[in-house]
Amino acid sequence: MTKRFAATAAFVLLSSTVTVSATDIGATFMSACPFGDCAAGISLSYLGEFVIPTGQIENGVEFGGISGLDFDAATGHYIAISDDRSDKAPARFYELDIDVDASRLKGVSVDKHVTPKDKTGELFAAKTVDPESIRLGKDGIYWGSEGDAKVLLPPFIRVTTPDGSFAREFKLPEGSAPAIDKSTGIRDNLAFEDLAVAPSGDVFVGVEAALYQDGPKPLLTTGSLSRIIRYDGATGEPKAEYVYPVSPIPQAATKADGGNDNGMSEMIALDDHRLLAVERSYAEGFGNNVKITMMDLADATDISAIPSLAKNDPPVVPAGKSQILDLRAIGLVPDNIEAMSLGKAKDGTDVLILGFDNNFSTNQKTQFYAFKVLSRPRQ
Repeated sequence: MTKRFAATAAFVLLSSTVTVSATDIGATFMSACPFGDCAAGISLSYLGEFVIPTGQIENGVEFGGISGLDFDAATGHYIAISDDRSDKAPARFYELDIDVDASRLKGVSVDKHVTPKDKTGELFAAKTVDPESIRLGKDGIYWGSEGDAKVLLPPFIRVTTPDGSFAREFKLPEGSAPAIDKSTGIRDNLAFEDLAVAPSGDVFVGVEAALYQDGPKPLLTTGSLSRIIRYDGATGEPKAEYVYPVSPIPQAATKADGGNDNGMSEMIALDDHRLLAVERSYAEGFGNNVKITMMDLADATDISAIPSLAKNDPPVVPAGKSQILDLRAIGLVPDNIEAMSLGKAKDGTDVLILGFDNNFSTNQKTQFYAFKVLSRPRQ
């Protein structure tokens, strides 16, 4: 589908409504007091877009499917994971040079790619893995596979060395593995999509939409109760779980008999209890809606001992949730955002980078958006 930007957009800045061109470099968007907590305020300034067209070949392999992104402070570059299920080439992650400074996003280039290995030391065979997320941890590269519920392939979170060698695997919580009768476990293509590492070293893993035992997936009239698993990053053992309330699908399909969906496609940790999340929806004939929310886990109920949210009687307090940015509302027409990272620009500016999964489709493209981080939550 053709992507284009709208000419103007209205947005709320504090208590005033201001109309600007969303494509103007420097357009600023502020959420002053998420959840009514002004210590959680965040402010972003738009730095532009860069596109890598579908079909570009890097080191003999088609580039695309970007589903996770993280900044490497040691090199000043970014790592990005492709969700190719070892179909076009062995599963891989890339090293990217993102040329951005306080003035604008100038370009994105691919330096190299690395192929992670299975536990046996071999490359992943076709359709044995579905890479969706990647982060740099204290002892290596953390990355996740969504699994494949159709063939009862469980999801996983693993740690590899920089050359892709297997190091260790996190423990899969009870009730997460797919079940043949679909009574429990992950839904197909709505599983381990999100990965974040907190300053403490704790690791957060987000399920894109509800596990079967926790209720329905998102619909036009109802949302979905997604689980967020909190791991001890050093041991790989789960230590808590929380509910993130995914919103209802915001847009009906405009094509006859067309499908639609919504889910949490990525998250990053701002501190040990606040995270940013991407909710990415699609409606056939319309396209994508993308909203960035902030969540706060400080007062959320630990649900790790609750096997089924659908059958639970005691009240559960979900993660606090506040919308930070609606990309369509500011005049952008986003595609399939599945990657997000906080990083440093060439001049040391704090930046937020969003990356798009083109699904290796000639009707899509790999986009990157950049925002300057003007302010962020304080403790």
